[in-house]
Amino acid sequence: MNLYFVVEGKTESAVYSAWLSYLLPELYPIKNSQQAKRNNYFLVSGGGYPSMYEMIEVAIEEIHFANNYNYLVICLDADENSVNEIQQEVQEEIKNLSVSREFYLKRTVPRIIVQNRCIETWFLGNSKIYPRQQPNSPDLLSYTNYYDVSVNCPELMGKYNSNTHAQFHADYLKKIFVERNIKYSKGSTSHVQEEHYLKALKNRIQRESMHLPSFQNFIAFCDLVRSQL
Repeated sequence: MNLYFVVEGKTESAVYSAWLSYLLPELYPIKNSQQAKRNNYFLVSGGGYPSMYEMIEVAIEEIHFANNYNYLVICLDADENSVNEIQQEVQEEIKNLSVSREFYLKRTVPRIIVQNRCIETWFLGNSKIYPRQQPNSPDLLSYTNYYDVSVNCPELMGKYNSNTHAQFHADYLKKIFVERNIKYSKGSTSHVQEEHYLKALKNRIQRESMHLPSFQNFIAFCDLVRSQL
C-alpha cells in the first residue's frame, strides 16, 4: 500500500504527517516519490490555491512513472465553495490533466479530502480546548454568542464579520488558544499535531455523528486504507 498526498500548505504538511503516524502507523514516510516500495506514503505541499493544481499535475506524472501508488490523496480547503463544488473541480482537473498526458491513473485511485471550510475548522471540533468559564476576551465572547463551536458543528458556522469563512474560523481558533495560553499560527501547529488532540476530534464525531462530516471523510479513508494493509 502506497499513498501520494498533495496538501495545501505548511499547516497541512505538518498536521497530516503527524496525524498519519497515529492513524496509519504501518505506513512509512518517504522523501522522494520514486522511493515508494511497500507501505509508504509521500506527502507534498501544493503551496495553496491555485498553484495546488500545478502540484497535482506533477503528482500525476510522478505516480505514472512510479507505477506503484494505490491512492492519490488531495487535501484542500473548501473556503467559500461547497464540498461538492471543490470535489467536482478537482475531479475535472485530474481528468483533463490525465487526458492531456495521454494516460490515466490506472491503478491509482484519486481521493479528495475537502477541509470544510478550512483545516482550522476541524481544529475547532476539539471541545476540550474551549474555556470552561466565560471567556475573558471580548472578541471570543462575541464569537461564542454568534456561534458556540463547543456545542454546534464548526463546519456549519458562518463567517461573522470577517472577509471569508476560513479567516473567521482561523481567528476564532486563535482566540480560543490565546485564552488557553497556547501558541498557534500557520507555522506553529505543534499542539494540534499531538495525538490527544486528534483523539479529541475523533471523540467528537463518535459522540456527535452529524458533526465535522468532512473530517469524518478523512478518518473513514484512513480506516479504509488500514483495512487494506
